[in-house]
Amino acid sequence: MNLPQPRNPLHGITLAQMLAEMVDHLGWQAMGVAVPIRCFTHEPSIASSLKFLRRTPWARLKVEELYLHHKAAWPAAV
Repeated sequence: MNLPQPRNPLHGITLAQMLAEMVDHLGWQAMGVAVPIRCFTHEPSIASSLKFLRRTPWARLKVEELYLHHKAAWPAAV
């Protein structure tokens, strides 16, 4: 059952969408500085990052926090 989650800012946003937006706005280098994990600093790709983050809860939490922190400052899509 899919219940509405009005207080969850990540509701409806996939990890792949988060990564794509962050790469567009921040770039891999800035992401690697903010969250120093190999999938961001050594030959980064969306696929390798998704694989690592899906298996590593602490890293995913840090990426979600980074996304929420920076999301408010990004220009809205037209």
